[in-house]
Amino acid sequence: MPSLADSIRAALARPKPPRHGGDFDVSAGAAAPGQAAAPAGQLVPAAVLMAVTDRAEPGLLLTRRTDTLRTHAGQIAFPGGRIDPGDDGPVAAALREAHEEIALPPPLVDVLGIADPWCTTTGYRVEPVVGIVPADLPLTPDAREVADLFEVPLAHVLDPRQHQLREAEWRGARRRFYVIEWQGRAIWGATAGMLVNLAGRLG
Repeated sequence: MPSLADSIRAALARPKPPRHGGDFDVSAGAAAPGQAAAPAGQLVPAAVLMAVTDRAEPGLLLTRRTDTLRTHAGQIAFPGGRIDPGDDGPVAAALREAHEEIALPPPLVDVLGIADPWCTTTGYRVEPVVGIVPADLPLTPDAREVADLFEVPLAHVLDPRQHQLREAEWRGARRRFYVIEWQGRAIWGATAGMLVNLAGRLG
């Protein structure tokens, strides 16, 4: 029987169109008439790390951003950020950001592949790097960026029954977005959308 890592690696390598291309795609049914998705060439390249914990019931590491950050303050997110000129692609950027934000040593991440990119309304094209990490690592969040670090069951966030599609007004337009609730926390927006895509890819 294939291991979790082997199953994820094979699923990421399999050609399969993503369920959604990003925020604009999810909001298509609620967007104002004539509103178009942002061209990919105008988006800032970014990467995040989907860190799956290696345990009998795998988890997924998530952060809550501090309330003082300029963008996405207080939101639940994967460790990550923009791809810097010195980064050797999205994998290097995701590992660097995870080390900076939660002190996750890059050598401890078994990178399995890159999931479907997600384009955000805030101007980023995010590539989700999926990796397996040892369970119960003594991680230390950077207090300037991370208000909380927690682990959510992987089975829960990948369960389609947990993928709620909601609608609200944002910047003068109706927007639709995904929400995944867990123990009083709301995982939403791009983070939830990337999980919806990953769930579709893993089947």
